[in-house]
Amino acid sequence: MDNFIAIDVETANNQPTSICAIGAVLVIDGIIKSTFYELVRPEPNWYIRYFSTSIHGIYPNDTENCSGFSLVWSRMADTFAVYGADMETIPFVAHNKSFDEKCIRACHRIYSMTWPDNPFFCTLSAARRSIRRADIGGSYSLPCVANYLGIPFDNHHNAQADALACAKIAMCLL
Repeated sequence: MDNFIAIDVETANNQPTSICAIGAVLVIDGIIKSTFYELVRPEPNWYIRYFSTSIHGIYPNDTENCSGFSLVWSRMADTFAVYGADMETIPFVAHNKSFDEKCIRACHRIYSMTWPDNPFFCTLSAARRSIRRADIGGSYSLPCVANYLGIPFDNHHNAQADALACAKIAMCLL
């Protein structure tokens, strides 16, 4: 797959609409063309649970003055449109797409946005299909798959770092 957007979201709590960060990487013709990262005011904005903060390091005061999902999504679309990416048709890729797609779709619903129904691919599923568990050390987590493929990766659970690793994994496996 040569053209796609690798995307990762972090959430503030157990509500799928509580996206508090989006990271995305645009790949065109097999080359990383652009990246996007922005903090998001989560919905509902009543709390960021301690467990979530301990994973991604995003605190309530980090997002209290941020834009909501619809504005952030629009800015991302504008950023990638410069490179000819059409957010209505370009495929998305995520590591464990079931989580990211669920959250993105939930935010589209809560903000009354139309979900474009783009193809959505999963590097986790691709890794499970193409890499033996014993060869990867027993885990198909993003850091383990990146390490197995020789992709430098740090800052796990930063949406931008995760999206970049996912993009590089997708270029290898999809």
